[in-house]
Amino acid sequence: MATKNSAVFLLGLLLSCVAMSSAARILEETVPSKEEHQPEVPPLPKAPFPEVRLPPKPELPKVELPPVPEVHLAPKPELPKVELPPVPEVHLPPKPELPKVELPTFPEVHLPPKPEMPKVELPPKPEMPKVELPPKPEMPTVPMFHFPKPEAKP
Repeated sequence: MATKNSAVFLLGLLLSCVAMSSAARILEETVPSKEEHQPEVPPLPKAPFPEVRLPPKPELPKVELPPVPEVHLAPKPELPKVELPPVPEVHLPPKPELPKVELPTFPEVHLPPKPEMPKVELPPKPEMPKVELPPKPEMPTVPMFHFPKPEAKP
């Protein structure tokens, strides 16, 4: 059942990708670019603004902050010193020595000498006869169609 669900999901995903790519292609073909269709906008006339005079800025009174109180922190408590017990020595048994294994010696193999291949002489290549080709035919010309000249109307 899970493979059927995943197959349906993948098929739906593929169809949606196809639809999105075709929609994007249609949009690219139908939408004009910004550079081609820029309407010319006439400049707006400047409206005269009345001259505004603001009153002078009032001076603000200086605010004095109260002094920052001193903070006395409690001294850090001293941690007791902890002594760790000594690490016990570990006595491992000695490594056992592996027995030496002697491999049997392989017998020497005496192969017979390679036989020499006899040289085979090939017959000389026969000469190819020269073939004379017929002269190249001329291409036929294509007849040109000439339109009749129209007569002047009275």
